[in-house]
Amino acid sequence: MKIKALLILVLFTGLVLKSKAQNVVIQGDSIIVTNAIIFEGDTIPNVHLREIVIFPELIFKSKQEARRYTKLMRDLKRVYPYAQLAKNKLNELEREYINLQTEKERKAFTKTIEKQLMDEFGPELRKLTITQGRLLLKLIDRETGNTSYEILKELRGTFSAVFWQAIARIFGSDLKSEYDADGMDYLIERIVILIEHGQL
Repeated sequence: MKIKALLILVLFTGLVLKSKAQNVVIQGDSIIVTNAIIFEGDTIPNVHLREIVIFPELIFKSKQEARRYTKLMRDLKRVYPYAQLAKNKLNELEREYINLQTEKERKAFTKTIEKQLMDEFGPELRKLTITQGRLLLKLIDRETGNTSYEILKELRGTFSAVFWQAIARIFGSDLKSEYDADGMDYLIERIVILIEHGQL
């Protein structure tokens, strides 16, 4: 109980006295410059720690299952930056798209952006495996809150969205599939959180 009280006191002291934090040189074998708080004549280092996430250890039933998890990790590391990029580009495009007045301007704008993106990222995206492509679709839904089908329908129209949905179905994918962080996509969510926190 005393340890808990002491821990809470130390944490709240850091919060309350944060405005009084200052750079103090602490000397010993070497010189270290750090933020510190002087509390009742005692110098206490004030260090900001980054958040770490701890998940329960995964127990695999077989070596094959462990290999699948390792492959999933590798594939997610490859496609996650593209999902982040897609989120940023879509936010940027939405701001510009809203300001366009006519449908003709919107179509021209969409075609121009599509060409720019294909020139910039097309060769890299074509190198993705089908599995990595499916993961990218899930991550785009995770990052944007919209399925790929909804994004296509909004930007290119219903016909185009239906066409690409049919093509995706031929390859065993579904543009309408939604990201389910608590269900089927639990392992994906776990790995993405570890990537976001710099633990992978």
